Amino acid sequence: MAAHSDPLVIGIAGGSGSGKTTVANAIRQRGGPENIAYIQHDAYYKDLSALAPAQRATTNFDHPNSLQTELMVQHVEQLKAGIGVDVPSYDFTTHTRKKETHRVETRPVILVEGILLYVDPDMRAQCDIKLFVDTDADIRLIRRLQRDLTERGRTVESVIAQYEATVRPMHLEFVEPSKRYADLIIPYGGFNKVALEVVIARIEAKLREFQQPVTA
Repeated sequence: MAAHSDPLVIGIAGGSGSGKTTVANAIRQRGGPENIAYIQHDAYYKDLSALAPAQRATTNFDHPNSLQTELMVQHVEQLKAGIGVDVPSYDFTTHTRKKETHRVETRPVILVEGILLYVDPDMRAQCDIKLFVDTDADIRLIRRLQRDLTERGRTVESVIAQYEATVRPMHLEFVEPSKRYADLIIPYGGFNKVALEVVIARIEAKLREFQQPVTA
């Protein structure tokens, strides 16, 4: 019988296009996907279906108020308590939530990822390890441009306009200052083997806790 142990919650934050997902995928691959519950902050964008399409497009999606972070905090708390959750699915082309949700079951490790993850004190409090992926602005812009063109049906003009209007200002106001809360800053866009080994060591220690027999 496995020992009773609280899950290890690892946060990954950083600017848009910094390489957060690259780090998350590397951690999941090394730690074993079967051992890790993975939740992205992007899934918790507020549903804008009540607004006209033109109004949705003018929303500042890089401000903390655009996200339902309190629901994400609730879901992390449930996972830590051993309860599975139904994570929202967001349609970035229409800025609305889909009807279907994504079921996530509790695991020994809970991985949470998002640009504005450490802005919210309640979300920070949930994280046992806080990582921040630090990448130069020009690389982040190129990555964001490539993603929005291929995955979200955007135009070059709209991506650049949004970057100048909200992405860069919000990064400077919220994302960059939140770096001070990080326990470990990962440079080079997420490709940092030393930082990854530190995190994997913590995960392996946590998995050993879950595998230990219960003592009387």
